[in-house]
Amino acid sequence: MSASARAGVFVYAKALDRVTDFYASVLGLRAVHRTDQMVVLRSADLELLVHAIPPAIAASIAITTPPQLRDDAAIKFFATVASLDECAAAARAHGGDLFGEAWAGPGFVVRNAFDPEGNIFQVRQPVP
Repeated sequence: MSASARAGVFVYAKALDRVTDFYASVLGLRAVHRTDQMVVLRSADLELLVHAIPPAIAASIAITTPPQLRDDAAIKFFATVASLDECAAAARAHGGDLFGEAWAGPGFVVRNAFDPEGNIFQVRQPVP
C-alpha cells in the first residue's frame, strides 16, 4: 500500500486538518504524506488528496454549522465502508453526516453524505 494509487480524488478544503480528520475517520483512510498545503490519505481502495484552498480564496468562503451543502458539483465520488451506521456516527462526530435515505444497488446499499465543508459524496455498504 506504499505505492501511489492509479486513481484517486482531490477535495479542496478551507480547514485542511478538519477535513483530513473527517475523511480519515469516516472512510478509514491513513495519512501517507503531508505538507502545509496537502495531505494524501490512502486505503487499499482509495487515494484521497485533501488540498488547502489558497488563503486569498479561502478568506471569501464562509463555512457554516451545519455546513451549507455544495450540491451543485458536476462530480461526486463514492467509497465503500463496512457499516453505514458506523460511518454515520463517525461523520456526525467530525462535523458531517449521512442523509437519511438509502438505496439498494446490486450487492450494496448506498447513502449520500457530506463533509464538514458541505462537499457531498456517497458511501456504500456491501450486502450479500
